[in-house]
Amino acid sequence: MTQIVVVGAGIIGLYTVFELIERGIDPHTITIIAEFFPGDQSIHYASPYAGAYYTPFVDTVDFARYTYERFNEIVAFIGHDRPGITKTPTVEHFAEQIREEEVVDIVRFIPDLKLGRSDILGCKSQASFTGITFNPPLLTASLFERFKTLGVKARRHKLKRLEDVIENSVTAVFNCSGLGAALLADDDKVYPTRGQAVVIRDSTIDKAVAAWTTSSSTYVIPRPFSGTHEVILGGFYQPNVSTPDTFGEDTEDIIDRTSKIYPHLLHKKSRADLEIMRVVVGLRPSREGGARVEQDLTKNVPIYHNYGAGGSGFINGLGMANKCVELYLNNKDT
Repeated sequence: MTQIVVVGAGIIGLYTVFELIERGIDPHTITIIAEFFPGDQSIHYASPYAGAYYTPFVDTVDFARYTYERFNEIVAFIGHDRPGITKTPTVEHFAEQIREEEVVDIVRFIPDLKLGRSDILGCKSQASFTGITFNPPLLTASLFERFKTLGVKARRHKLKRLEDVIENSVTAVFNCSGLGAALLADDDKVYPTRGQAVVIRDSTIDKAVAAWTTSSSTYVIPRPFSGTHEVILGGFYQPNVSTPDTFGEDTEDIIDRTSKIYPHLLHKKSRADLEIMRVVVGLRPSREGGARVEQDLTKNVPIYHNYGAGGSGFINGLGMANKCVELYLNNKDT
């Protein structure tokens, strides 16, 4: 009998189901309701198009820390040799000067983090550390398949309002609807942030490199367990832009920027020698003021909102899910 409904099957919704199960909730009482599921492709389904790599340099360090520290538990939960997530050497370059005292909390959970001077134009400092890279299509599919083997139910449905999932047996709803929250939660702070990325094939790239300047965000991310040695080159952050089209000038700009922060990318050859597999566009589910992780007890059935992670869903999402599930458990016990 369904007691808990999770709306949305992106990484935030899947992380939420994972946390519910890990905290002792019977999987047979959980139903995921979504328009799209792992394996689907749509401009309205953000998770498969993510880069994605881990950085602790986010505003919500506590969320990011929780995700990092739960790495082994996620791998063990998935239970096979291609979990879609792995530890990866990472180097990040920043426009601002980062001082040792600013990373004290980060070093507590990433002890090998080192700061230094950046040699990238437009950047002053760099941080190197053992990070995480994600294979979003594989990780989301692995989690979803594991849930189904444990008894979690799934139903494909495009909702017009959250109340439509509330039936007699439902005792709680987790709203992980991403951009859909603009409608389902009547939240006018939700907006899309367009990103375009270039996917190449290169078996020699074994670390993630990123540069954050005042005018651009650039990254090179090897995609683990892809089987085809995929590497993600990006990118763009274009708020309130939702076109699914890809543009040649954006592709050229990405290749130009990534080859400057990672010269090995071209292997001393020309751009024409890059083995481009595809060019993709995704819409990050952004929100003014940041993610919304809170409970709404004004309805007949409590609703727990968990959305608005923007481009940090894979980084912050497990921490967000943990907080959201904590709210549920605390309310359940009162």
